[in-house]
Amino acid sequence: MQAAARRPRTNHLDLAQRILDVARQRGFAPGAHLPEQQIASLCNVSRTPVRAALRLLTEQGVVRWEAATGYRLAADLTAQAAVAADLPATAEDELAEAILRDRSARRLDQTVTVVGLMRRYEAERKTVLKALQRLTEENLVDRAPGQSWLFRRAPDDPEAQGESYEFRLLLEPAAILTPGFRLDGARAAALRQGMEALAMLADAAFDTREFQRLDIEFHDMIADGSANRFVADALSDHLRLRRLPGTYAGVNVFRLKQSLREHLTLLDHLESRQYEVAADLLRVHLRLSRSQRPQAASRGAPALFGMISRPD
Repeated sequence: MQAAARRPRTNHLDLAQRILDVARQRGFAPGAHLPEQQIASLCNVSRTPVRAALRLLTEQGVVRWEAATGYRLAADLTAQAAVAADLPATAEDELAEAILRDRSARRLDQTVTVVGLMRRYEAERKTVLKALQRLTEENLVDRAPGQSWLFRRAPDDPEAQGESYEFRLLLEPAAILTPGFRLDGARAAALRQGMEALAMLADAAFDTREFQRLDIEFHDMIADGSANRFVADALSDHLRLRRLPGTYAGVNVFRLKQSLREHLTLLDHLESRQYEVAADLLRVHLRLSRSQRPQAASRGAPALFGMISRPD
């Protein structure tokens, strides 16, 4: 019997994902040079794990090696945003995803134990602990007394979704209006390209998972732009909860495409430093998204978004 393929080390997979995130946020195009030292500096690690992560990405066809120049980006990360999904997963990553799916489907209680998860998933103790540690780092679960772990409340029911939007309505427009707000130009350009490409797809080909990634990335960019670290941290922590499976369930493609157009209009004004207008538009955008009803969106969006053209 052929031996099973050896799984890549978790830290190399994590770093490979970070490299993709950095390349995507900075708008790296296919053929862009990926110097090991520059990547190491951007990711705040040494060159040795960077080399291993780049080899892993090379095996996946995302990066290519050229003897004369070194590593170069081979994939269009904007048109191929699901590249990360093709990376091999560690046992703890697979278990963490299974735990999140089961929690979203209410197959797991709000409180779980290591022993209970070991039994349910027929997993080793160290794998369960690593999966729970990963979810803790992402602020999705909290350690409880003893061997228990507590899921944080996620915006996955109407009441929680309403509270989530109220929280974001309080903080996200304020993030834009904080003195010193700064937009990451390269990150904004990469997001614009991805959103425009997704908005052009036919409804039948629309990728909800890609919308989820772009949506979270867009709002996280606003959070990161805030000069107030407490506002930025609070928003970033909350936006992680929107990664949970089922968060976008029930929203139709009409509304999702309209949301993309609203993002693009917001981006126009952010890039033009019209922050007061952008903050007002963001409030409308969040209220429309909270309603999640096409008829409400049709009444509200053209009245404000449709009347404001792209700034010169």
